[in-house]
Amino acid sequence: MSPAPQHRSRAVLAAATGLLAVAGLTGAASPAAAAPNPALTARPGDLLDVTLDQLRPTQPAVGYDEVYYKLGRYTSGKDEANGNANKRFDDWCETNGQGVAATVQPGARISDASTFTCTIALGQETEASRSEMKTVVVGPGGALYLTDGHHTLTSFLEAPDGGRKLHVRLIVQANYSKLPQAEFWQRMRDNKWVRLLDENNQAITVAQLPTRLGLANFHDDPYRSLVYFTRDIGYAVPADAAEYLEFSWGDWLRGQGIGLPGSYDPADAASYLNAVRTASQAMTAVPGSTVVTADGRTADQLGRLTAWNNGKKPTGGEFGKLSVPITEAKPGKIAYALDFRAKVPTGPACTTTLTGRHNGPLVVNSGTTCLTGAQQFGPVVVRPGANLVVRGSDLTGPVQAVGAGTVQLCGTVLTGPLSVLYTKDKLTLSAPGCTPNTLNGPVQLVGNPA
Repeated sequence: MSPAPQHRSRAVLAAATGLLAVAGLTGAASPAAAAPNPALTARPGDLLDVTLDQLRPTQPAVGYDEVYYKLGRYTSGKDEANGNANKRFDDWCETNGQGVAATVQPGARISDASTFTCTIALGQETEASRSEMKTVVVGPGGALYLTDGHHTLTSFLEAPDGGRKLHVRLIVQANYSKLPQAEFWQRMRDNKWVRLLDENNQAITVAQLPTRLGLANFHDDPYRSLVYFTRDIGYAVPADAAEYLEFSWGDWLRGQGIGLPGSYDPADAASYLNAVRTASQAMTAVPGSTVVTADGRTADQLGRLTAWNNGKKPTGGEFGKLSVPITEAKPGKIAYALDFRAKVPTGPACTTTLTGRHNGPLVVNSGTTCLTGAQQFGPVVVRPGANLVVRGSDLTGPVQAVGAGTVQLCGTVLTGPLSVLYTKDKLTLSAPGCTPNTLNGPVQLVGNPA
């Protein structure tokens, strides 16, 4: 079963629905794009069929290790070796309001719903199956703002058989398509449907939110990952979960000085597991009436368990499952996360980091220039021996590298030609954990190390 939602409106989830397919929200004009946008007339409780590239995040960070766990599980053959369908099919069916996977054909892909079936047919959704679906708010002009499911849908996008065009249905929480921008964002704040805090719990503006899904577009909040692994050990998701439940626990742990960077080694399973134990024990030890959040929610309201690990021994319960190494038939979540993270390519340390909008040519003469959440308008040239690392950015203009050290593009939209010749160290355009790029132009790759 996939993780419970961070937040959602139970009244919306219980509403009767129709199914609306949303087309033409992105991309160039076409006959389909010219058709009326059904999102504009969607009502609370309706189901919208969307593709992942149409969704706009409402939070700046995710817990990378939660996504890494999912991707580690999705790309492992252990579920199949145990006689089960791979978890990604269960997760997709659950997210789509259709229970779990019923049949999976050889070579099935989550991006092709004709290759597998779910236990609940379309149109036969129940209140229980709908409660597992993710939610969206229709914003000005019909833009779609994801309000729950950033981790799950990012995992689908990053999966080898997923991608930006993967379809999934979401429940409409509200339709604010006719509101001006300022009033729209005020409604989002009032309903707690947007988190304007970064991975360090520092305030950000609406303009600093990511514009699309994908790991490259989010910052990593290690506290969010830590809390995810404490689920059903230190807390359990309540029936009516508070908005940003796991982030709230993470903010509390940060404030208590628990799980501070450097206090444990996130690359070492034993150290990571010990951090989870320390954090979850602190969660169960705090009195239930203790106010945990700035808006007055208590530990009990955030699902605090009265007994650590639900009263079971460390070798049993959820903590026991979490402790299983990757070498076993049914590894724990931390083992999957660390195994996948070890496969994610790392780039050289940034000597210069660019964010925001930049106009004019960019020449990288030496060192490592990183573009993170940037908009570059103008040609990019990487000189011999210099490095370029681009994550979650938009580049308009040609990109040329001859004899560069490292060139890495992840989650990048490039409008213009790409030419990378004779890279000395590594060229990365596709790899585990490297968000797919959109390359709108000719590509020339010659003499780069495999």
